[in-house]
Amino acid sequence: MGFADADALAWVNGQLTPAGQATLPLLDHGITVGDGVFEAMRIVDGQVFALTRHIRRMARSAAGLRLEFPGEEVIRRVVAEVVEANAERLNGPVDVVRVTLTAGRGAIGSGRLPGSRPSLFALVTAHDLEPATTTVITVPFTRNQTGALAGLKTTSYAENALALALAKDAGASEALFPNTEGRLTEGTGSNVFLVLDGRLVTPPLSDGALGGVTRDLLLDWTDAVEQSLPMDALWQAEEVFVTSTGRNVQAVVAADGRVVGGGGLGPRAQAAAQTFAAGQAHDFDPL
Repeated sequence: MGFADADALAWVNGQLTPAGQATLPLLDHGITVGDGVFEAMRIVDGQVFALTRHIRRMARSAAGLRLEFPGEEVIRRVVAEVVEANAERLNGPVDVVRVTLTAGRGAIGSGRLPGSRPSLFALVTAHDLEPATTTVITVPFTRNQTGALAGLKTTSYAENALALALAKDAGASEALFPNTEGRLTEGTGSNVFLVLDGRLVTPPLSDGALGGVTRDLLLDWTDAVEQSLPMDALWQAEEVFVTSTGRNVQAVVAADGRVVGGGGLGPRAQAAAQTFAAGQAHDFDPL
């Protein structure tokens, strides 16, 4: 199953409907200007992993955009309903449920309409299992660590889409961004970890990275620490790996066509993957 599965049931503003028939108003602000927030969560054996952490991050993102958040219990109910409705379809290598909240109907420009009701919708999809290793590129445009969207998971993803397209053109699966001061931040949909002088480090949120759920759990479950890093640390590191809901832990073997670390799956990446899998098995909703 993928995004083209029109028979999957989507939850749209209170109704379950085949995804191929689901609609939003043409002037929904999530469509016209990307005025919305979302979360994508992994489904394992019919259960959503780290649901509480995802919901709370969604609430923070909504607050950052001054969107009306429907509440934790509403999001829990929406997720449960759409996952249950698609139970027979949840057999892909990586099943994901995505929940999106937009500002609702707005002006054709940037203005929101007073009294407009937010749109809330959810769907499930399956993704291919990611390989243990990958290659990345770096891009010249920057994350603005002091911008209004810093640290928020919004639907304003055009910059990410462009960077990922450039990565695909280069035969890579991810693109990494510097911030406005030239420090390493994150990927289009992932966080990045480096092993430097034997220490496992990841850029701090203050440098412009989004606090990924996988990233934050690894900070809890391993000896990883936050540290500001120059972009060229990628080629000085003993190991590099990226993390996300879809990738879990994926080793980076090259960046911009240059070998990273030993050019293979290193011991710290393997250990992080094993630690994450054990943590997930131990507690499916770690707080």
